[in-house]
Amino acid sequence: MCGIVGYLGERDSLPIILNGLKRLEYRGYDSSGVAVYNGSKIVSCKSKGKISKLEKQLQKRKNISGGIGIGHTRWATHGEPNDVNAHPQFSNSKKLCLVHNGIIENYSTIKQKLIKEGFSFDSETDTEVLVNLIEYVKHKKSVKLGEAVQIALNQVIGAYALAVIDNEKPDEIVVAKLGSPLCIGIGEDEHFIGSDVTPFIEYTKNVVYLEDGELAIIRNHKDTFFRKISDNSLISPTINKLELSLDKIEKQGFDHYMLKEIYEQPKAIKDTLRGRLNVSKGIIKMSGMDDYINKFLSAKKITIIACGTSWHSGLVAEYMFEKIARIPVEVEYASEFRYRDPVIESDDIVIAISQSGETADTLAAIKLAKSRGAFVYGICNVVGSSIARESDSGSYTHAGPEIGVASTKAFTTQMTILYMMAVKLSKSKGVISEKLYHKYILEISNIDKKVHTALSSNNVIKKIAKEFLKATNCLYLGRGYNFPIALEGALKLKEISYIHAEGYPAAEMKHGPIALIDENMPTIVIATNKINYDKIVSNIQEIKSRKGKIFAIVSKGDKEVKEVADHVIEVPHSIESITPFITVVPLQLLSYHIAVMLGKDVDQPRNLAKSVTVE
Repeated sequence: MCGIVGYLGERDSLPIILNGLKRLEYRGYDSSGVAVYNGSKIVSCKSKGKISKLEKQLQKRKNISGGIGIGHTRWATHGEPNDVNAHPQFSNSKKLCLVHNGIIENYSTIKQKLIKEGFSFDSETDTEVLVNLIEYVKHKKSVKLGEAVQIALNQVIGAYALAVIDNEKPDEIVVAKLGSPLCIGIGEDEHFIGSDVTPFIEYTKNVVYLEDGELAIIRNHKDTFFRKISDNSLISPTINKLELSLDKIEKQGFDHYMLKEIYEQPKAIKDTLRGRLNVSKGIIKMSGMDDYINKFLSAKKITIIACGTSWHSGLVAEYMFEKIARIPVEVEYASEFRYRDPVIESDDIVIAISQSGETADTLAAIKLAKSRGAFVYGICNVVGSSIARESDSGSYTHAGPEIGVASTKAFTTQMTILYMMAVKLSKSKGVISEKLYHKYILEISNIDKKVHTALSSNNVIKKIAKEFLKATNCLYLGRGYNFPIALEGALKLKEISYIHAEGYPAAEMKHGPIALIDENMPTIVIATNKINYDKIVSNIQEIKSRKGKIFAIVSKGDKEVKEVADHVIEVPHSIESITPFITVVPLQLLSYHIAVMLGKDVDQPRNLAKSVTVE
């Protein structure tokens, strides 16, 4: 979950590392630190809290500069967030220095063995154990740093992305990866390291994505060696060309990344559709699906695996695939799927969804599904990510970088891919008429326009948000396609405002949650679906009779709900299957404005990180 940055070259590494850490701060911000070889030794500076605090500490230091350095921004796993547990971590001799993203599961056993060998430990981290294990191996076996790292990693159990520097090798960084992302930017006589490419996109377009079980020895003015950790054999890496540009990750005048990304949704959806949807010809072209269409046609079941917001997009897809394509769908939390011995047949399709493409539980679930013979279709946003490489086939969402921790445009673009898949499969199976197929295509082509219209309610939503500032609990209700949106709306409020919220199917309110209703608990009701409209109105009446305050999302021109609700937000009319794209937008904006008014850090909410790369 943490962010790693590194530099080796002729420039001063510190400004590059600090700038890179700021771009990776979405991955964790409990503490941060840097270490630089200053010409005589490795010197470091660490601080609890965000990178701004680290910068203040660095202003007091004069000896931290040099052409080789590593940095880290932390999401705490082993040990509370403080200066001692912050990375980088040093070995006992202070000669080796390491930054690490992941979890070493057998660190306690290794630690006890090292203590018997005379090692001592200052922090509570598994990372300090790892750097001392490398030092122990290096001296015990009289090997160079790269080989010491390789031998040590064959003794650990867990996940890692790491970078190590050595006082005795001031022109070398050793990096390795298993289960956590790491990439190397290759410049002219310089190298960059990052958990993703954002720390170095202005310096180079050439990048190598390390694969699981790979190690690289990066040396100044010399060849970089890529090796297999398991047997130390040499590897020939693939150098990829970056298409991401710097301007795409800046705020561009918005107060927060989250708000920028909410407003980017029409464009992101349009980009997701580009080259895939041709309305005039009635074609949905998805090469990842086209190449394996027979597998989809012969599948008896689709299982969707995901976590968090991506799981909610999977729930919406369940309605889409079953209603439109008439194929059974199960939606599973990847974290549960991987541990409960699921029934998977060789002709099953498993769709894995992840914004980052690095979600640890989803990756593990993919590997389990593939080991049982299932065909895995990956849907993610980050090109070259682990899930993209691990899947048999798949589609990128093309949402562009999503920096805000609370996912917004990734969600709507995931649903866009899934909707196209459902409609395409229904046509291939012959389960819908040509007329209905073309109707769906036309509706898909207009999603971005309707989302754009939904954004025009921002000022109304901002006023309504004031009503929530004293709330400690909220209830979100929806039916059919909009039940998952109720869940997503509740999650957004919890994530960034820290107000407790729960989403329910509206009809389930009477089976428990109605006991919570009083004048102090707001209820947000999605009431756009004409199919269940009368039943939703009845649910609203039940809440009002118990003095509950109603905030309703309704179709433009609605009259019946308006008469009962305390506040309404109007969205464009649409067929039922399109409503999730439209109704989620007011809920995103509502959560955003409530959190801002409460003074919360919208882009970096407490205890969360953008990409969950550890269990």
